[in-house]
Amino acid sequence: MEVKEIVRDIKSQYRTAMNGVASAQMRESGLAYKVNFGIELPRLLAIARDYEPNHELAQTLWKEGIRESKILAGVLMPIEKFYPEIADIWVEQIPTQEIAELTVMNLFARLPYASLAAFRWISDSREIFQVCGLLLLTRLCMKGCNFNESASYELVDQAVTLLQDSNPRVAQQAFILLRKFLQLDAESCRLVRHAIEPVQSQEGTRLEGWCQVLLAECME
Repeated sequence: MEVKEIVRDIKSQYRTAMNGVASAQMRESGLAYKVNFGIELPRLLAIARDYEPNHELAQTLWKEGIRESKILAGVLMPIEKFYPEIADIWVEQIPTQEIAELTVMNLFARLPYASLAAFRWISDSREIFQVCGLLLLTRLCMKGCNFNESASYELVDQAVTLLQDSNPRVAQQAFILLRKFLQLDAESCRLVRHAIEPVQSQEGTRLEGWCQVLLAECME
């Protein structure tokens, strides 16, 4: 079956599985998509199982302004053909936090160069790159990734810097990353504790509250 036929087939399944209530709820919560069928993730994953990973198919789905197509693109992209320069283009085109989280989970975290991409993205000045980099490092921590000494220091240093960022979305994700990282081992915990001690004195601020949480979890 050609890619155009597969895309047509997939879209016919969207119409069968569409959930208007879920779509409306997403819209009301601020998840704005050009087209959104409101299909739940388990149903989308079931649709994906009917097709083999295919670079051209994934690229075609990604380029559409359809929520479900962007999610499926991350599932159906073969990692051996997903080069770093393509990853950068995809990140730049991510429209919502939902797509960022699902693309990180379904695709970016499986890439052989995942950690290199993540560190590069968090050093970028653009919000979506920083968010995706932080999400990706968080996912790698959840998978039990063993960062070497240099990478661990860089992760903590960058995350603590972004913890103080004026952008709440970036700062929140940096906080989540540090919480996951300190759970890796005692050395990770020590690095986080040492890094946040100098910035925890801003009384009554969001930053102070986060630092208190991190310090408390380091003591557990």
